[in-house]
Amino acid sequence: MDVSIIVIGDELLIGQVTDTNSGWIARHLNPLGWNVKSIKVVADDSEEIFSAINQAFVQTDIILTTGGLGPTKDDITKPTLCRYFGGELVMDKATLRNVEEVVAKRHLTMNPLNEAQALVPTSCRVIQNRVGTAPIMWFEKQNKVLVAMPGVPFETETMMECEVIPQLLKRFCVNDHIEHRTFIVIGYAESALAIKLDEFERELPGYIHLAYLPKPGIIRLRLTGSSTDAEKIKSDMEMLSSKLDAILGNAIVCHEDKPISAILGDKLHERRLSLATAESCTGGNVAHQITSIPGSSQYFTGSVVSYSNDVKQNLLGVPADAIKEHGAVSEPVVRQMACGVSSLLKTDCAIATSGIAGPGGGTPEKPVGTVWMAAKIGDRIHCECKHFPGVRDRVIDRTTTEVQIMLLKMLME
Repeated sequence: MDVSIIVIGDELLIGQVTDTNSGWIARHLNPLGWNVKSIKVVADDSEEIFSAINQAFVQTDIILTTGGLGPTKDDITKPTLCRYFGGELVMDKATLRNVEEVVAKRHLTMNPLNEAQALVPTSCRVIQNRVGTAPIMWFEKQNKVLVAMPGVPFETETMMECEVIPQLLKRFCVNDHIEHRTFIVIGYAESALAIKLDEFERELPGYIHLAYLPKPGIIRLRLTGSSTDAEKIKSDMEMLSSKLDAILGNAIVCHEDKPISAILGDKLHERRLSLATAESCTGGNVAHQITSIPGSSQYFTGSVVSYSNDVKQNLLGVPADAIKEHGAVSEPVVRQMACGVSSLLKTDCAIATSGIAGPGGGTPEKPVGTVWMAAKIGDRIHCECKHFPGVRDRVIDRTTTEVQIMLLKMLME
């Protein structure tokens, strides 16, 4: 079953807000055998919305919209839907009660704009939004369905899972079964990996394909298969997964779509090892990624953001002579940073970073993007110097990923 998504809002087109709803919807529909045919972002403009609906219904029988359902004058989606599907806006008592309940739970006072949320087109069937004031509206016309949802991601995600998806599955029959397998691969550039897997790809059956999803430092390989025979596609995918394992070996560090910080955390937890970080150029970004994983308190102790040389010397024990002779961005310094934070916070493992993220601060000997990294397990320490291209944020992100991969490789040895 093909689906179109229309995301509504001026704030999305000017870059003030980033659309996350369409990606979430696509990720949750695809495993059910539903294919997102198109995603379109349109302004809060009645003609633009009207035209987008017309175009989408040419391609698909289902349209999901998000945004434009607020109570202010710039949100004109409801009147536009009235114009498209017919009917008029009326005060719906059940929706008003729901709005009053939501407002009361938030310990707020009802006002005229809250009440206006209960105005809904007579041509729709209302699905009450239990976590927000904007109702979900279900329209049908010539056996085609449009479901209008709020733009607040939490509200869309909650109501999609508990109401919209179950009702769509009842309304439309899906025969295809889709299977995904994701592999996190390290140690390969995308082109080198494609050459390595050339024969594997050529031998894939027509109903299974392989996608390369590169990110700095890692590549996500995704096998996707589609068939009406669920058991056959599962069996084929298991066989191909085993074949990929045999070809790539330890380059596959995870068989799930997980961030590198979660994969590293799993290894630390399995071995009951603790970790601390000492960060200069990454400014705590490594610690941020590690602690973004639920349960990281079981293995992560803490971090020292040693941005200044004084902190490197006074907290982490980096000798002043080492900084004077080699510079803060050097192997002796990151080596001692790793040892120092491990000793200070009494951990089994440590990560350290020191580099020049830019845009200034570079020299001919150490240009912008030069980074020294250290990873430590017990008495073993591994240090590497890397030169990462790009702007400041890219250098920080790449360093954050690479230093975690360094420790991960050591744990896998």
